[in-house]
Amino acid sequence: MLYFLAYEQINDLLNALRTLGYTCMGPQVQDGTIVFDELNHAAQLPWGVHDMQKPGYYRLQQSEKKEAFAWANGPQAIKPLLFKPKESLWRVQKNDDGKLIFKEIMPDHKPVALIGARSCDLAAMAIQDKTLLKDKFIDKQYQWHREHLFVIAVNCSYSGGNCFCVSTQTGPKATSGYDLALTEVDKGFVVDIGSDKGRNLITTLKCIPATETNSRQADTRTAQAASMQTKRMPKNNSRELRNILMNHLDHPRWHEVAERCLSCGNCTAVCPTCFCHHQTETPVAQGDGSVHAREWDSCFTQGHSYIHGQVVRDTTEKRYKQWLTHKLGTWWDQFDTSGCVGCGRCVTWCPVGIDLTEEMAAIAGESNVVTDKKKGPHDD
Repeated sequence: MLYFLAYEQINDLLNALRTLGYTCMGPQVQDGTIVFDELNHAAQLPWGVHDMQKPGYYRLQQSEKKEAFAWANGPQAIKPLLFKPKESLWRVQKNDDGKLIFKEIMPDHKPVALIGARSCDLAAMAIQDKTLLKDKFIDKQYQWHREHLFVIAVNCSYSGGNCFCVSTQTGPKATSGYDLALTEVDKGFVVDIGSDKGRNLITTLKCIPATETNSRQADTRTAQAASMQTKRMPKNNSRELRNILMNHLDHPRWHEVAERCLSCGNCTAVCPTCFCHHQTETPVAQGDGSVHAREWDSCFTQGHSYIHGQVVRDTTEKRYKQWLTHKLGTWWDQFDTSGCVGCGRCVTWCPVGIDLTEEMAAIAGESNVVTDKKKGPHDD
């Protein structure tokens, strides 16, 4: 059953989540972009804000139509909340006998309720679950954050210029991984329930059932988002891409893209599935122990492939090839999925505008352009 949440009930939703012990995180405009930060009031949402995205380009503009989610995405997904940019893992200290004692460090903050996760972000979270919660190799910090996360997804009504989730089959409508899913319509949201936690919350808010008009409008909005997409991933992001990449490791395109790539790591920082990291040891003040932490890293940094006195991937071409062949190819061998969810963030936030759909199309011998795209409200 679908429900209707009026704009006037957003603060009731936030209050109900705080009563349950959650810290609410939601989208807000900061420094010319939309980021997730602590959300205390509905007025903090990006009302009437649209995003304009092209390769290497991101701008916000204001519209007279006061919708809260009339934008595609910002540089953040769910990853920074679950797989922290920097997080302490354990502490080691000498006891009175001089023996080293290791003690695990677990998160001690409140659970988080995230408002505004997109379908591509949920797909990325499912991929990271495979990566970090696999069999006996469980990342306990990630597991804690994951188990203490309440997810309110928002189905896309608009697509950005770099979105291609239709071709990766990850959007624009969320199908799983959420407690509640909202689709923005006139004067509020159509609400779909994805878990018992979500159902209990909706019950406390006393939401009315959605009408047939609400439901039809919600379907129209997500269909509109799909029709706006101009980019696609060749072969629909399938396992076939792995074989194409492995069979074209000497393709001249690798050298061409390397001449433009800055090895800055922006693409991996904004990617919702990348999980490369390095370990650090920080001595405690007393000098009798240290804290072991994990910190984000990138396969584009020279030091990331340093092994026993040498850097294995010592050129930008080798590092770019490693990134793309792993994300679109050998992830299938490791996790039975692609590492790309079609969010387009790596394209938007690349300072030189490298487009992985264009690079992949060149190697695969296909086009990355959707030819039957309909004109959307954000088009020039």
